[in-house]
Amino acid sequence: MTTGCYIKLVHYSRAMTWTIDADRAVVGRLLVDHVTVTVDGERIVAVEPRHAGHRRASVATLTAGLVDLQVNGLGPIDLVRAGPEDFVALGRELARHGVSAYCPTAITAPLGELVGFAARVGRQRSRPTAGAAEILGAHLEGPFLSMARRGAHPPAWLTEPTAESVARLVDPVRRDDLAIVTIAPELPGALEAIGALRRAGVVAAIGHSDATAGQVAEAADAGATMVTHLFNAQRPLHHRDPGVVGRALVDSRLTLGLIADLHHVAADALRLAFAAAPGRIALVSDTVCTGQPSRADPAGVPPRLTDGTLAGAVATLDRAVGNLIGLGLDPVAVVNAASATPASALGRTDLGRLGAGARAHLVAWTDDWRVDRVWLAGQPIDGADRPAE
Repeated sequence: MTTGCYIKLVHYSRAMTWTIDADRAVVGRLLVDHVTVTVDGERIVAVEPRHAGHRRASVATLTAGLVDLQVNGLGPIDLVRAGPEDFVALGRELARHGVSAYCPTAITAPLGELVGFAARVGRQRSRPTAGAAEILGAHLEGPFLSMARRGAHPPAWLTEPTAESVARLVDPVRRDDLAIVTIAPELPGALEAIGALRRAGVVAAIGHSDATAGQVAEAADAGATMVTHLFNAQRPLHHRDPGVVGRALVDSRLTLGLIADLHHVAADALRLAFAAAPGRIALVSDTVCTGQPSRADPAGVPPRLTDGTLAGAVATLDRAVGNLIGLGLDPVAVVNAASATPASALGRTDLGRLGAGARAHLVAWTDDWRVDRVWLAGQPIDGADRPAE
């Protein structure tokens, strides 16, 4: 049996209620010692000081489940081509890495294919699977992107966001099918498109953009609330031309996606982002299909196109947490960047938190910040350590 948290079954009602004792837990903006979390069914009902009479827990840290807003695939699974069984397999693999909820992501493709992708995501979301990460809705990273900052996106399918094309995305699908659309705000019609997405309840994220700082501010005025993978594929920071990066770091309206695999963004730039935008960083993995088992590359080296352009990542979100804490960043800030902040970006106050009323998605970590055990909706994902009478 792995070490970490002490589990005790209690009967308060007809539903099974149980507790987890942890030596420490990330609760809000604090790392709290000696905590008892009480779970009733799929929800947390209390987070409080350790109950008297409980034995001391092994050294462990308990956090809420992680939330990843940008997952293109993982290992052999490409979500753009995925069938129902592939979504289940990927959801279960993400859960093993502590990810409790995620946005399946598609890069630039013909508009009809993207509409179909969002619809498939919605159908899969309507039939959740035990032991698999929850689907939050599709993230369409394109096709309304800058040719100059397209990165690995195929140029043939980049297009401007006309009223008709945006309507095709938001009209045929339910709100729950589509969560995020990444858009370059300098494109003709982009500000109107951002407004339309906002009215449809879809998050507009600034990304793959050569926008000026002023254009980014206008996008936020129009309703954009996120930036897709800060620093990557966007106009960089210059002291006389702050660009996307500079404006993103100072605009409190924007939540900033950030890839922390230590390949996409240098360590000092990661430190800069957390220092400049506390509470606004949402870690994302940007993992992609590699055709290999998901754990085949322990170094986390991302794939590249033949010209050297980065083409996604392979490091899962738990590795990002470990990377950043290893750089000396505050563990509470890092954990919240991988849980509460991305959940809040989608308006989900029931995810990414240890608190009464939140879904009982829980992660126990080892001392060196590796995932030890995971519970989704109050149940251990592997069937081990299940509370019993």
